[in-house]
Formats: sequence, C-alpha cells, structure tokens
Amino acid sequence: MEYIIQTNGLTKKIKEEELVSNINIHIKKGEIYGFLGQNGAGKTTVLKMLTGITSPSKGEILLFNEKLTEKNKSILTRVGSIIEYPVFFEHLTAFDNLKLHCEYLGFYDEQDINQALLLVNLKGIEGKIVKDFSLGMKQRLGIARAIITKPELIILDEPTNGLDPIGIKDMRNLIRMLNKEYGMTFVLSSHILGELEQIVDRVGVIHHGKLLNEMTLNDIRKERSDYIELVVTDVKHAVYLLEKDLHISNMKIIQDRKIRIYDMAHTQSEISRTLILHDIGIEEIQKHSNSLEDYFYQQINGGDLDD
Repeated sequence: MEYIIQTNGLTKKIKEEELVSNINIHIKKGEIYGFLGQNGAGKTTVLKMLTGITSPSKGEILLFNEKLTEKNKSILTRVGSIIEYPVFFEHLTAFDNLKLHCEYLGFYDEQDINQALLLVNLKGIEGKIVKDFSLGMKQRLGIARAIITKPELIILDEPTNGLDPIGIKDMRNLIRMLNKEYGMTFVLSSHILGELEQIVDRVGVIHHGKLLNEMTLNDIRKERSDYIELVVTDVKHAVYLLEKDLHISNMKIIQDRKIRIYDMAHTQSEISRTLILHDIGIEEIQKHSNSLEDYFYQQINGGDLDD
C-alpha cells in the first residue's frame, strides 16, 4: 500500500516533558485525512514535525517514501502547509506576498498567483495590503499560498479558523476540488468535528500525546448504532418497566436522569405509551445516530459516550 506520509515511533520531548509519544501515522496518497484531538492533545506538534518546522526527539518521518531529515528537507518543496496562523509581510499586498513565496521556492507564474487568489475568493483585492486584511482573509491568503505550486501534499492546521459559515463551505468545496481534480492529498486538523465529517476519508484520533486509533469514515459509519434517549421523572421505575413489559435489556443510564436504549425493536411511541400508562413522566424522548463527534468522544473516554 502506498503511503504519502508514514511515521514510526514519532516522539517529541522538551526538557523532561513528552509532548507526543510513539506516534505511528499512515496516510495514503490521494486521501483526505482528518487529525482529531482536543486542544493540547499534540496535533500541532505532530504537524510541525511533518512540515520540518521542528525535529522529532525520536522516531522517523517518511514523506513520499523518503526519510525526512535535516539534510533532506528538499522533499518539503512537494508540500504546502499552514501551521497555526499564517504569517505574512503585513506591509505588502496579497499578490506581492505570494510572489515572494514563489520566488523563494524557485517557482514563478503570475497566472498561477491570480488563479490561487481566485480559488480562495480573494480576486479583486490582490492589491490591498495584508495589514488591512481580516483574520478570515488572512486564512484564505494562507490557503492560496499553500496551494499555489499545486503541491502533492497539503497540511492544514485548523484551516477554517476565522471563516464565516459561507467561507467554511467554500473552503470545503475547494479542498474537495483540489483533491479530485489535482489528486492532492490533504491532512486537516480541526476542532469542528461536524465539518471534518463532511469531507474526510479517514481519521486519526490523538489524546494526551498518543495516537489512539486510525479508522476510515466508512468503517466508523458501519460501527454506528442508533439509539433512543429519554429523560424521565423516575429512572429506576422506568428501567424496570422497559425490561418487564417490553423485554428491553440493551440500555444504559446516563447521569442518573437519562436512559439510552440501544435495542431498536420498539418505536418511540411504544416506549412512551408503556411509561405513560404507569404514570412515568417523560420530559424528553429522541432518536439519535452516532456521529463523528460521538466516535471521537468514545475514543478519548475509553469507549464511553457519557455526556
């Protein structure tokens, strides 16, 4: 299997503190990979090592089947990235910032600069100095800089930071287009799990500096289970009635007030009718399907989905 990124035992230590430990990532060519983790979990530390900003304390990184080392950083010319917030020459225009970036990489084509600005909806303001840009506009310019040379791999740390809902949708469509039409591989980290769910092929979950799991979105969907969740006035009596009258055994009490029923043989109406007939008050009843967010919290909570 062809991996565009592979890490073996990737570890980063500062003084005595281990920021990430023994990270083994496998990212296939042509896929969109979502890197999930809470703030401080180690996502940005890993992405900084993948882009050569910082070096690992232990372990190795393979990009395009070549080992990334201090002596072999030329392979990073095949990578576009935004790590944390994009930084620009504030007194220069958007166009001039991109021109300098291209000249640094030994690549220059004015048409490609204009196309990159068009793709991120910055066409028409390329003459405006970056100091006057909003955070969202700077984020768009950062994406333009990352894609301008049509790299094979693009690594984006929180790419929708500062964007409004329309900007987020535009960014999602742009990533899809570049992935499908140009075959670019993407690594995306984000705290907006619902956004990633709409675009990624596979996810890796990192927690407290350790990679917990890698899984395709299709496999996560296969593992999902629908459930009915209800809030009642008397949980113990309700559980007794559900077991006795409806023969439901696959359920769980959440926070002493909620009941989560995983046995879907009975409808919400049947459950409600049974409880109401025995004077159990129902404050809330709703059917749910596990989402990527549910999967994420199950992973970091050791399998529990408790709220």
